[in-house]
Order: sequence, then C-alpha cells, then structure tokens
Amino acid sequence: MPPKVYIINKSFHDFSCAERYGEIVYLSKGTINKYATNRIARQFSEALKSASENDYLLLTSLTVMNCIACVIFALRFKKLNLLLLKDNDYVCHRLDFSDIK
Repeated sequence: MPPKVYIINKSFHDFSCAERYGEIVYLSKGTINKYATNRIARQFSEALKSASENDYLLLTSLTVMNCIACVIFALRFKKLNLLLLKDNDYVCHRLDFSDIK
C-alpha cells in the first residue's frame, strides 16, 4: 500500500508538493480551539487508526496539534516520518525511537 501524508490541518496553503510522498489526508480542517486538547487527541487518534509506519506527518498549524499527532504516531510505531517545509518544498526527516524506554 502506498504511503499517506497526514497533514495536521487543511488551510489555504498549497500542499501539492507533498503529494510525491503519498496520498494527502487531512487530520482536521478550519479553526480549532487549541485548548480542546482532549477533543484533538480523540479526533487524531481516530484519523490515524489506518496509518502505517511508512506514512508521513506534515507539520503545520497549531503547535499543540502537531505535538498530539506526533505522540500518537510515535507511540504506535516507535518512529516518526516528518515532512518539513524548506525552500518551498518538503524534506523528509525520519526519527527512530525504538531504543527509548
């Protein structure tokens, strides 16, 4: 199965450059209350149920949302595949947490 790119929040930003890494999936859209952390965690946990260890998280939007998505992904897979914006393109950073106890 080809990888997916989970984008934290759908905005007016053009994410088309990330499509070369996989199918785009939005974890949320629109205005989010940054203090509703339990709701964000439940929403992201449900949306990431179909994620695989080869998928990516594209960091964007509120810091707390990025933190929650990264924790869910890292707890499930003991790794993170991040896409970060650099010079109008995305670069992949892979982090392995398998040695952390």
